[in-house]
Amino acid sequence: MNCAVCGGELRTTTTDLPFKVSDTSIVILKGLPVIQCARCPAYLIEDEVLRRVDEILAKVEGGTELEIVRYAA
Repeated sequence: MNCAVCGGELRTTTTDLPFKVSDTSIVILKGLPVIQCARCPAYLIEDEVLRRVDEILAKVEGGTELEIVRYAA
């Protein structure tokens, strides 16, 4: 599969990504499986992984400004 942005090769890897869950709260998910371009910063998140991300973010308490959570399938 090739990147839609630059045409580079997409590879399966893990990364840490921030998600803004409210105006004052950010959650960083560590070890998130993504499909990332080898040449540019573009990445894709598969539907199954995104559903799990939604479940994880729904459990986060809104009063925390920054929370770091390890992704677990």
